[in-house]
Amino acid sequence: MTIADYQTLMLPLLRIASDGREHSMREAVEHLAGQFHLTDEERRELLPSGQQPTFDNRAHWARTYLKAARLLDSPRRGYFKITPRGVDVLAKRPDRIDVNFLNQFEEFLEFRSRRGTRTRPQAARQESSPQPAGEDAETPEEVVEAAYQDIREGLANELLQQVKDCSPAFFERLVVDLLVKMGYGGTRKDAGQAIGGSGDGGIDGIIKEDRLGLDIVYVQAKRWEAQVGRPEIQEFAGALQGQRARKGVFITTSSFSRAAEEYTSAIDTKIILIDGERLAQLMIDYNVGVTAFAAYELKRIDADYFVE
Repeated sequence: MTIADYQTLMLPLLRIASDGREHSMREAVEHLAGQFHLTDEERRELLPSGQQPTFDNRAHWARTYLKAARLLDSPRRGYFKITPRGVDVLAKRPDRIDVNFLNQFEEFLEFRSRRGTRTRPQAARQESSPQPAGEDAETPEEVVEAAYQDIREGLANELLQQVKDCSPAFFERLVVDLLVKMGYGGTRKDAGQAIGGSGDGGIDGIIKEDRLGLDIVYVQAKRWEAQVGRPEIQEFAGALQGQRARKGVFITTSSFSRAAEEYTSAIDTKIILIDGERLAQLMIDYNVGVTAFAAYELKRIDADYFVE
C-alpha cells in the first residue's frame, strides 16, 4: 500500500489524544503504523536524504499542523495533548481533517503565511469542497528533497553529455581526478603516473587502492555510446588474471548489459561496474566537474537549549 500522507494522518492523530491525556509522539507513530497496517518495509522507507523514515516524518508534520491550528498542544518535549478546540472539532465528527479544513482557523492561516504558503481567498476558504488530491500532500521536507532530486538528476544528465563530448585525453584526466577524490591513487601525481596511456577512447592501467599502495586496482574505462556486453567484461577479467590482479573497475559512459552484470557476479575476481549514470552521480558526490552555487540549511528547534 501507499504510505498515508500527513493530511490523512491528522484526524487519526487527533483521535489518539481524545482521552485528554498526554501522549508521546513515539507511541503515536507506532499506533498509527499499526492502524494503517504498514509493513516492516514501509516503516523502513526513508526520505531521499536517508535522514528520517518517511512515515515518521509525515506523522510529525501532522502534529505540527494540528498544533498550528491550536487543536493540539505540546505540554513537554516529545509529547502532545488535545486542546479544548480539538475536543470541539472531534465532537463535530469530521470525516477528514486536512489543510482545507484547518484553513478555518486564523492561527493556522498565520502559520501558513509565515511559511510563505499561498492561501486561498476568504470566500474560497468558506467553501466546503474537498481539497484536490495531491495538493499539499507532501511534507515540506519531501517537497524540498524532491526538488533537490530533480535538480540533481538534471545536472547528472547534463554532466554525462559533457563527458561524452570530451576528448579521450580529457576523459583520462577526468577518471584520474575522480579516483583521487574518492581516495585512490595517493597523490594526483602518483595517480597520473599509474594510469598510463589511452586507447580506443578510454584508458587502461593500474592505480593504488590506498595511499600506502598496499594493493592495486586495475582500471579500464570506455567513453562509449554502445552498451558494454559480456565479451568486453570477459576480456577485462582475463587481463586481470594475466596481471595476477584481484580487483578491477570498469568505467563506461554508456551502460552494461544484463549478461555483463551477471558475469561479474559469477566470477571470483572482484570487478566493479560503473555505468554512465553512476559515473555522473559520483562526479557530483565528489565535486568533479561541478561547483556549488547555493546552499540551504534545514534547522530544527534545539529543545535542550530551552530546559531551565
